[in-house]
Amino acid sequence: MAAATANYANTPHDMKHTPTMKELIDAYLQSAEAERIKRDRPCRRTTANVIIGVSVVCRTLQGESGGGDWREWPAAAVTRKALDRYLMTARSRGVSPITAWSYLQSFRSLTAKWTLRYYEDRGWKIRPFEIPSCARRPPRYVRPDRAVLEKVKEWYGSLEMLKDRRLWLAATLMLEFAMRNGDVAKLKWSAFRVQEPADSGAYLSYMPNKTALSSGRTVNWPVHPCIWERLAAIRADSPLQSRVLPNAAAVFAELNRDLRKRRIFTGHKAMYELRKICIDHVYQKFGAEMASSISGDDIRTVTRYYADPSAVNMGAVRIIDLL
Repeated sequence: MAAATANYANTPHDMKHTPTMKELIDAYLQSAEAERIKRDRPCRRTTANVIIGVSVVCRTLQGESGGGDWREWPAAAVTRKALDRYLMTARSRGVSPITAWSYLQSFRSLTAKWTLRYYEDRGWKIRPFEIPSCARRPPRYVRPDRAVLEKVKEWYGSLEMLKDRRLWLAATLMLEFAMRNGDVAKLKWSAFRVQEPADSGAYLSYMPNKTALSSGRTVNWPVHPCIWERLAAIRADSPLQSRVLPNAAAVFAELNRDLRKRRIFTGHKAMYELRKICIDHVYQKFGAEMASSISGDDIRTVTRYYADPSAVNMGAVRIIDLL
């Protein structure tokens, strides 16, 4: 890496075929803004994750090779072999394989297919970053035991008694509707649609951000009458507030701390476990199609993470009786 950087530094500017990493990042962000106007994507969260991935990968390589400031590296110097070394170095530092791989995937998006024409307009000859092949997949969902689920029920019930109703609201949107943190933060009251006639209740209708850029799948899920009654009361107290959960990040941080303090969930994404519990229990009770409906995830994704063929959850039957 250091040798490639040194050779590049001695190359006249008009002979450069690829930009530095800093120039590439700046061009990527500008190109993303232009692309967003045309196609409403990539979203800003996606581009932010790409920059984080680039920074993590390159800082790891910089520490491993001592190749100077990575922002001044030529993009062509980041080869597949260099990215192989990144994976090995990250692993030696205790980074989990899935985490290391996710940063690498974000890094690759810096030269996603849609970016290349923007780079060509700048006169750059950019080849997409070649990352090492990898078949690793996130682990399947491990169901909490009954003791943990009882603690979750007790904790969730205690939130109804708190003065700050945002805590109950955030937990409900994740535990009862399998929403992601980011979707909760963006959710507006208009997503709750009252059915006709009015006493028929309501349903939640929104498009998860993750699927908005891929399948375009929407979620349409009925709201239980007891939950709708409380939601309607909260809404009535703030008629001018369009967001369901203002300052969501602070609410999630408080709930995460509380879950860890009670030793219900110990990970840094403790609240996210509520979403998984929701999907898993809908899956067990109503099947993969309903779990896909409430989560917005592709049914293959739901089956991959939540199916457990060895867990029988039905009574004794005779197949002949089903014919």
